[in-house]
Amino acid sequence: MSQSNPTASETAFHPDVVEHVRADLPSDEFLYDLAELFKVFGDSTRIKVLFALFESELCVGDIAQVLNLSQSAVSHQLRILKQCKLVKFRREGKTVYYSLDDDHVRSIIAMGAEHIED
Repeated sequence: MSQSNPTASETAFHPDVVEHVRADLPSDEFLYDLAELFKVFGDSTRIKVLFALFESELCVGDIAQVLNLSQSAVSHQLRILKQCKLVKFRREGKTVYYSLDDDHVRSIIAMGAEHIED
């Protein structure tokens, strides 16, 4: 005798709400991409770089000095942050300056800090 697994709507307390929420969920691909973005924020060195850029546009050498890190370590983190579109850069002669990509990044950092402080 086999048991059948009941569907969510058969076991839910509020099947209409369950179906409504299920219909509004983003795609698995979108949720995966969002989870990957949040993973980037899971590294304290990257957070330090973002906080430094929150204050001012900086070159790799300046970021390294501010955070007491090697330029190689900073470059590695900036590469990851650029791939995730969290930082942007501009060239001025031989110097490359980095800044937060847009106000969304600034808002994410500010909201995270506010959440921690509450």
